[in-house]
Amino acid sequence: MSRSTALIIVDLQNDFLTPGGAYDRGGAVSPEARALPPRVAPVAQAVKAAGGYVAASQFTLWPDAQGEPMISPHLRRLRPFLKRGDFVAGSPGHGCVAELDGLVDVSVWKVAYSAFFNTQLDWVLRRTGIDHVVICGIVTNGGVASTARDAHMRDYHVTVLADGCAAPSPEMHDAALADLRTVAEIATCAEFIASLSK
Repeated sequence: MSRSTALIIVDLQNDFLTPGGAYDRGGAVSPEARALPPRVAPVAQAVKAAGGYVAASQFTLWPDAQGEPMISPHLRRLRPFLKRGDFVAGSPGHGCVAELDGLVDVSVWKVAYSAFFNTQLDWVLRRTGIDHVVICGIVTNGGVASTARDAHMRDYHVTVLADGCAAPSPEMHDAALADLRTVAEIATCAEFIASLSK
């Protein structure tokens, strides 16, 4: 089972989480989100040690012809602080957080909530023999939920790591997890790591 399992880490990127990043500058990083990298890294290490696969999604703001980021209207309303240079493909802010260095087998660049939307993630997972995806990252009620639902629609067995994801508030997090129980198993990071040795 371990070799057919992939951990999907949603958007644990410098511009979302690290001091000086875009969201830090905008005052939009929650303590719960900042706590995720050291909690998720051991899960990635365990998956790799068991012969599984680790994928990460990286939210990307592509520039227009004038170099300005193409930001969806709903995101511009939610995050008016986003500006030129934020989440640019290949930039330090776009990169995965340092805790994940050396742990990610493939990264996909995404433009919307789901790590499957307009990316090659499904293609890669199919060819790697994956049938079980374990999802963590930010945010529980956004990228994590959308990725979990898309994985379910593609007939993957889905697990969401309850303490491996975070939302803007504990209430949003709990509500999203309750809703995801219709399409996914919910487990803690420790419970999932323990299951890899069974």
